[in-house]
Amino acid sequence: MSKRLEDFMKMNREEFDDLEPSADLWSRIEKHLPPQESELKKRETKTFSLGFVLRVAASVIVIMGIGFAAYLHRQEKKPIDLAAINPLYAQQTKRTELKSISKTDPALYKEFSSEIAKMDSTYKKLNSDLANSPNQERVLRAMIRNLQVQTQVLTQQLNVIEQLNKSKKEQNNEIKNI
Repeated sequence: MSKRLEDFMKMNREEFDDLEPSADLWSRIEKHLPPQESELKKRETKTFSLGFVLRVAASVIVIMGIGFAAYLHRQEKKPIDLAAINPLYAQQTKRTELKSISKTDPALYKEFSSEIAKMDSTYKKLNSDLANSPNQERVLRAMIRNLQVQTQVLTQQLNVIEQLNKSKKEQNNEIKNI
């Protein structure tokens, strides 16, 4: 600038400073300026709206529900083996199966049931001796062994019955074929 213009501005400075820009002028100017680093960081941070979070949560719940339903469906197909849980139940079911032969072959049923009755009486005697025995652990082992033997005997008896039924069916088939 020329020296004269500078001098003029310095001398008349007060006349130039009497007007001030409006307050919203600076906000309008800032809008047209490129964003600063702090504003860039604000834009980079991601926030999730409540609606988005609820949609994700609902999706997770639906997927977990479907998975749980599939798990239950698979579990329903598998029969529960109560005999594996409780050996006494195994004996009861086998005894029930054994009773089915009482109608078709009462002599065989009587023989099988007398054998089991002997073992039952031994078990009951062991059970009564348990309270007074000085070596309760040994008596308990004998009781467990008795139950295991009873289960084995019942299984063998059921196998015999199954073989008898099989042979009867074969005889019936041979008679029908003749």
